[in-house]
Amino acid sequence: MIVRSLKEIAGTEREVRGPSWNSRRLVLAEERVGFSVNDTVVEAGAELEMWYANHVEAVYVIEGHGEVIDDETGEAHRLEPGVLYLVDAHQRHTLRAHTRFRAVCVFDPPLTGREVHDENGSFPLLTEEDR
Repeated sequence: MIVRSLKEIAGTEREVRGPSWNSRRLVLAEERVGFSVNDTVVEAGAELEMWYANHVEAVYVIEGHGEVIDDETGEAHRLEPGVLYLVDAHQRHTLRAHTRFRAVCVFDPPLTGREVHDENGSFPLLTEEDR
């Protein structure tokens, strides 16, 4: 059994920061459970264009308000605590944080912990063997 807290992740390699976001990687590929889990905070006013070409992502909002736009259809969805969205077909999408926004994100295949968004808003497909 693994028990881990955000407090013990703070300031370690499991805390990955971008210009307007902070992702705390709670479960990673090294745990070998087939998925990864992040607790992610996006700052108010941030707009993140993303395209997970290599991953499926489920996002469960626990704090704040925003919207996610399917860039392929233009459809926008309001985000607030208790809402989940699933990027299941590698859709290009944009996340807009109207307030400080916090969510639990699950990825398949699992992240290794070293991923950051590239110029396309995508994560590279890394494995534990790439360490």
